[in-house]
Amino acid sequence: MSKANNPLIGFQIDPADLFFVGQDLERPECILAERDGTLWSADGRGGVMRINPDGTQELILQKGQKMNTATSFEDRLVNTKGSLPNGLTFDANGDFLIANFGTDRVERMTRTGETSVIIDNVDGKPFGKANFVTRDSKGRLWLTVTTTMNPWTDHVTSHSRDGYIALIDERGARIVADNLCGTNELRFDPKEEWLYVAETTSRNVTRFRVDGDTLTDREIYGPSDLGGFNDGIAFDAYGNLWTTLVMADRLVAITPEGDLLTILDAGGDPKALAKLDKAWEERRLTPELMGACGGSVCPWMASLTFGGPDLRTIYLGSLRGTNIPYFQSPTAGQPLIYW
Repeated sequence: MSKANNPLIGFQIDPADLFFVGQDLERPECILAERDGTLWSADGRGGVMRINPDGTQELILQKGQKMNTATSFEDRLVNTKGSLPNGLTFDANGDFLIANFGTDRVERMTRTGETSVIIDNVDGKPFGKANFVTRDSKGRLWLTVTTTMNPWTDHVTSHSRDGYIALIDERGARIVADNLCGTNELRFDPKEEWLYVAETTSRNVTRFRVDGDTLTDREIYGPSDLGGFNDGIAFDAYGNLWTTLVMADRLVAITPEGDLLTILDAGGDPKALAKLDKAWEERRLTPELMGACGGSVCPWMASLTFGGPDLRTIYLGSLRGTNIPYFQSPTAGQPLIYW
């Protein structure tokens, strides 16, 4: 692949050209897309929202759990009270695997809401803030834990490196990489030779070589500072690694050569964002500074998902939005394991 042939070179999308799907969503942090056009969005009330191709939707709550009715910024985003499905993926049978940022565990939920706990500890100790879960071709689960601090925003202030990646298989859960700073979404390359993870609070992507059930050869992938707090990540078919910058509400991509491209800038008050960036540099972030940031189009942009019949439709998840923006990409996404 040559740099000149990269379909993202010169491509940008104007916020005014975005389309939207879904309505009255709650904390649509992560989105799953199916071949028939059905979307599934994590929902902060404690479940998932099914959005059908015709636009109709149905909220499926986790049975056996009280609906999460927390609405304040403090309870929903700082104290993370109640069930807060965060990272989602499909199990092999089509059930949902949920990294729950509120209950601090990995759960399985059927499409009708029956919920069971897969695991809630590693070596007998509670996980901490379970952020994202995915599975590999061997059927193993890989979980990211952002921090063990409670509230989790204490980690953001201190830049603590207590995040980790856990491998979950028939032997249970065990930590395979630690000393991570705000561990967030993770993705494999097509051959599952490398595992990439967003370190949100250090604002970079780190990758590891996968050697059986261990991770080796740790290195930063692309810029050491992406210019914002990178959250969700996803590869396209060309090899660009896309990532959302939460609170800045920007979508960027790291090319195979390590260059950084801006695809979408839907940010809010630039002065508030400048204060946030300065506070990050000086390690004095607060929830109040964070809460002042974000635009109106995709507030606190948190994830991206390739969907559509040709995997060229990009859906954007967010922490404070009520719908899902989407647009057409010049390149298809890397098919995920369930596609």
